[in-house]
Amino acid sequence: MTSLLILSGVVGIMLFFSVAVAPTIFKVLPQEWASAYVRKFFPKYYAVLGAATLLAALLTADHTTRWVAGVCSALFVVSLLVLTPAVNRATDQGKKRLFGWLHGLSILVNMGQLVALLVVLWQAR
Repeated sequence: MTSLLILSGVVGIMLFFSVAVAPTIFKVLPQEWASAYVRKFFPKYYAVLGAATLLAALLTADHTTRWVAGVCSALFVVSLLVLTPAVNRATDQGKKRLFGWLHGLSILVNMGQLVALLVVLWQAR
């Protein structure tokens, strides 16, 4: 039960960021400020959600929940240590096409995690 509460919190954070925070950042802040904010935000986002999903994986007795939470945790680590630095390098080097591809990949990974966690929560109800 504790693991499901943790995963519910993770899903809530992911949905709130996707629906409310991300669209607002680039509408309200100047491009330079928005970019600086996002660079500081994403490492924390991935680290916190990675740790939370790992904790959920460790606390659950359900095999499916453990597996999905563990994979999601690993993907948060990949996003933190591989994707985010690659996106930042592409931006810094002015490689717009590479940035677009990497950014799209990071969105795809994040949405895949969100869907997987929603399925786990739905099945546990």
